[in-house]
Amino acid sequence: MRQKMAAGNWKMNGTSAALAELETLIQGQHAATSELLICPPATLLSRAAELAAVSPVAIGGQDCHAATSGAHTGDLSSDMLKDAGATAVILGHSERRADHSETSEDVAAKTKSAWSAGLIAIVCLGETLAERESGDTLSVVGNQLAASLPDGATGQNTVIAYEPVWAIGTGKVPSLAQIAEVHDFLRQALTTRFGTEMADAIRLLYGGSVKPGNAAEIFATSNVDGALVGGASLKAADFSPIIAALDAS
Repeated sequence: MRQKMAAGNWKMNGTSAALAELETLIQGQHAATSELLICPPATLLSRAAELAAVSPVAIGGQDCHAATSGAHTGDLSSDMLKDAGATAVILGHSERRADHSETSEDVAAKTKSAWSAGLIAIVCLGETLAERESGDTLSVVGNQLAASLPDGATGQNTVIAYEPVWAIGTGKVPSLAQIAEVHDFLRQALTTRFGTEMADAIRLLYGGSVKPGNAAEIFATSNVDGALVGGASLKAADFSPIIAALDAS
């Protein structure tokens, strides 16, 4: 059975003072049954990893370069993330795809790099509002999945996060039927490519305006194995009820 996962993406938020929220979260989650992950900004990663060293909360990065080293000013390699205490890294987030013109091929190269460093790659997929309204959602996420995910994906090295771009940080949430349609489609696409056993081991997270008030119904949806949470992960008081809902699902 796939272990559920609650992953928090702090994005470009948080200075040293934010580590108090992580400490509060850790103190309240010793009975959690889901896998827990917080991805702080890189400036906090090593200190967050030290805080979470003996706890149920793992620490991850928000991106990595495909190369292991080199003349890439401002970038971080997967080996650097691993060395700082990360166990996972978010790749292909829509904000990276939009703001930095990352292609699915770029994401695939980064995914290989993450695997080589022993990191779990959380590969993000999602359609824009225009693509949703034109009826292209499944073709868009299907093409992203095919091009972003290299051969070699397993339940141990890969998590897939479906995040409709139009729902991220907007308060808008797809209907449960729409979430189920995409997650069922992704599971079938993984099955076709990797076989039933491997596909069944890869977790599918939903992301996009997940909050304490809607978490339970989202987690009860077909093929939703957890969530990649943005704003609601910044405060322990907001993230903890989401974790509780996931544990109870």
